[in-house]
This record gives sequence, C-alpha cells and structure tokens, in this order.
Amino acid sequence: MITKEAAYQKIDELVEKFSSQIESYEKIDYNEAQTRQDFINPFFKALGWDIDNEGGYSESNREVIHEDKVKIDGATKSPDYAFRLGGGNRLFFVEAKKPSIHLKDAQEPAYQLRRYAWNSKLAISILTNFKEFAVYDCTKKPIHTDKASTARITYLTYKDYTNKTEIFRNFRSGFDFLWSTFGKESILKGGLESFIKNDTYKKGASTVDQDFLQLMDDWRELLAHSICRNNKELTEEELNFVVQQTLDRIVFLRIAEDRRIESVDSLRKATEQGNFYKNLFKQFIQADEKYNSGLFDFGKDKISATISIDNHVIKTIIKDLYYPSSYDFSVIPVEILGSVYEQFLGKVIRLTSGHRIKIEEKPEVRKAGGVFYTPQYIVQYIVKNTVGKLIENKTPKDVSQIKIVDPACGSGSFLLGAYQFLLDWHQDYYLKHSQPSKGRKTDPLSPQGNLSTVEKKRILLNNIFGVDLDVNAVEVTKLSLLLKCMEGETEASIETAQRLFHERILPSIDDNIRDGNSLIDTDFYDNNFDFGDDRKIKPFNWQKAFPNVFKQG
Repeated sequence: MITKEAAYQKIDELVEKFSSQIESYEKIDYNEAQTRQDFINPFFKALGWDIDNEGGYSESNREVIHEDKVKIDGATKSPDYAFRLGGGNRLFFVEAKKPSIHLKDAQEPAYQLRRYAWNSKLAISILTNFKEFAVYDCTKKPIHTDKASTARITYLTYKDYTNKTEIFRNFRSGFDFLWSTFGKESILKGGLESFIKNDTYKKGASTVDQDFLQLMDDWRELLAHSICRNNKELTEEELNFVVQQTLDRIVFLRIAEDRRIESVDSLRKATEQGNFYKNLFKQFIQADEKYNSGLFDFGKDKISATISIDNHVIKTIIKDLYYPSSYDFSVIPVEILGSVYEQFLGKVIRLTSGHRIKIEEKPEVRKAGGVFYTPQYIVQYIVKNTVGKLIENKTPKDVSQIKIVDPACGSGSFLLGAYQFLLDWHQDYYLKHSQPSKGRKTDPLSPQGNLSTVEKKRILLNNIFGVDLDVNAVEVTKLSLLLKCMEGETEASIETAQRLFHERILPSIDDNIRDGNSLIDTDFYDNNFDFGDDRKIKPFNWQKAFPNVFKQG
C-alpha cells in the first residue's frame, strides 16, 4: 500500500520528467502508447492502482482493464482503461491521448469519452494526456456537437498536480484533489462516491436506459402503426409478436456490428434502395445461418417473412442507431439492455375498432403501480450467495451437474447474473488448472486466455434454465443470454469457428427458456375445473418441458 507522501513524490518526479523534455513529448510522433507507458501508467500506479495486475488477481477481478484499441471507420471502439473494484464493478473509464492533442478544446475526444461512460452508466470518467487531466460528468447525455467544456467538472494541467496553491475548493493542491478522489485507498473510504454526489447528477441528467427505453417505445409505436395498416389480417397476439421480434433482431445485429462481429454499416446498407424491410429480412436469413439462435428461427416464425413495413419506418429506426446518435453498443452492458426491456415489456399493443392500435400498460403492471427492475447490485449479491456458495471447492465436472432455474424469469436479470458468474468462475478455474490452449475445439480457453466459444455455449445449455408466462419476456431472456454468450467474440473468431469446427456461433436455447405458467401443471385439468382460455392460463409440466434435467434426478 502506497502512502500519500510516497504518491506525491512519484507524481512530482513524473511532472519534473515531463517539464524537462516537454518539447519532445509534444511532438506529433510521440504517440499515445508511449504516453501511456511513460506517464499515465505510472501516474495511476502512484495513486495506488495495480495497473499491471502484479497482485495476480483473476481475470474477472483485475483492478484495471487495458482495452484493445480497434479503429473502425476512423473511430476508436473502446476506452483505454476501465478501473474497477469490488468483484469487477466498473468505477470510471480513462481515455488516453498523446500530449500533442490539446484536450482543453478538443471536441471529439471529450465526446468519445462521455459516450463510452454514458452508455456504461458510469457517473464520471477521465480524459488525459498527462499534460492535461479532465474529469467529466457522464450522467448527462452526450451530443456530438457539444463543446469540449460541456459537462467537464474539473480541468488540471500537469503543473497543477503538485502545486500548493489553493485552487480546488476544499483541497490545498491539485495532488490533494487527485489523491482524495481517485486514489485507490481514498475510493475504498468513499472519496469518489462523495465527489460524485457533490458534482454530478445535476438537473437534466438522463441515463442511457431511460433514454433508450423512450426510443424503443417510439419504435414500437411506429412499427405497430405501419404493420397494422399494411397487414390487416394479423391478430393482436401476432402483431405484438412480430413487432417484438423485428425490434429484437435489429437491436441484436446492431450490437453485433458495434462489437465487431458483423460488418460495419450492415443494417444501414439495407436502407439504401428498394424495399427496406425485404433487404433487412435477407440479413435476418443470413443471421440464422450464422448464429443458429432461436431469434432468427423462421421455421417457428411464419409471420415475419410475409409482412410489409413502410420504408420510412425502417429507415427511422436504423438511423437512430448510428452515429451521431449517443449510443455505443460496444460498451452498453447486456444488463442495462435487460433493464430497458423489463420496462418495455410492461406495455402491450391493443387492437381497437377499425383495426387501429393502442399501446397501454398491461393490467398486472397497472395494478402493481409500474414495473420494478431488480438493481444489478442486488442480482450480484443474490447470485454470489446462492450460486457462489453452491459451487465452492468444486470442479467444472461437478458444476456441470448443477441446474439453475428461474421459474418467473421476466427479462432474465437473475439468469444473466448467474450465467456471468459461471463464466467468470470457469475462466478463473481453467487459468489456474489447465494447460495453455493450442486452439483445439476441445480446449476450454482460447489462446488469449478467454473462454472458448464452445465452452460458453456448453455452460449456457447445461446450467441455465427459465420459465415465464409472458412469451415476449421469454424472447427477451433468450436475447440477453445469447448476447452475453457472444461477448468477446469477433468477426474473425466466428469465421474461425465456422471454418475449423463447422460451428455456428450461438446455440438454440428454446429448450432452456420456456413459455408457460410455472405454478399450474397440466393435471389441474383432470378435475374439469373451468380455467377459461387455455392460452391465457398456459399450464406447464416441468417434467415434460425439461426431461433431461429430471432424468438426471
């Protein structure tokens, strides 16, 4: 543990080093990687952070994640550093630039950082080239035309880091501010939390889930009106199904693009000419061949291939998903999308007289006073103290016998948390106990030390099960789990799996996540009770739905 005095001394040395050769550091050919190595890494080490994982933490518990930089159409697709504590929970991002870039007035780096953090629901993040250090309030929705100063809370230069002038409110120096707010020990004592409470969440803040939910609501209304007008033969149930499926497929493919699994601008190309929905549907067919997920199962879905949707509706939805929109799906956690869908599913499309549509809250949601989504920290606590206790001191072979079920899974928040916990546990276990990967299909880890595609699919199919009365909730749970399964994959890794192992990237989990009433068995009908419409009651037999689980005992 570094003391405050030792930290001051180290940062003072960095300031002296930078001052003595500032002209060479400000040259264009002195690049970002050198800046990180020479100044930014040691700067945060001085503040107590284990930048190089010298503590030997497992991958899921590393304090600092160094993100890979990938350029797509000239734009960087991930932040340089993610700082974490407490089981891998992100605290803030740090985006690094080289000293020749003048951060005080540079719009694009500021927008880029704020966009990453806002999409990740982080309250603050840092933009620095060591010469300058800017802290941004990331609760405010970023707009691409914002000035560099928009939402900037604090701005320092390297000369401020160790000076003694009273320029920062309650701090006697820039160093006091840095140590009390971003020093690891200070964060553990609530320093960052106090700073956030005092300096963020001002009036006008908009979280990414609230914003995206409003957009989803708008899209649902647009789609419902268009599909209803052009496809008058559809029933209310079919209309709700096809609107939900269309949105899910578009969102899935857009996320795949931003995560470098699909080619850039694939969806946008569907709106260049001709019938936009037909163009889009061709991409859905290709996705079925590539992913093998139930989301694109057109043997089961007989409606989507026959419907008609107005061009302007498809174009509006897809345009909303691309830059300069504020959304960056490479960093939006699947869990946030789950919270959006939980709220989204609280409403339903109704057909009124004259074949018009009306969107209203479901009766059960009205009665309950709204939809209540389980916060992520509660999900993590529950999973840690149930699944975590259950698999202590076990091997992957032992864990494969454990079946985890949520009998009223909603949009899948618990199952998603349980699946993430199992992924982290297996990765840590294999890193400690397995031989280095040789890139074979049977290897549980990739050569880079990540869980292999095959292993992620095996865990999902083997361990995770769910049931819900709401068919759309079931579809969202499957979507969330498949997106989680796909995390960390790239276009190259998928092509490799297909070429070498003849594998499609995603499994079908239709047999794992089922639609039905988990409280009412089919044998209730043996007593001739009048339960009304069977399609509303949806009786469910556990033994028939999950025969392999019950066969195991």
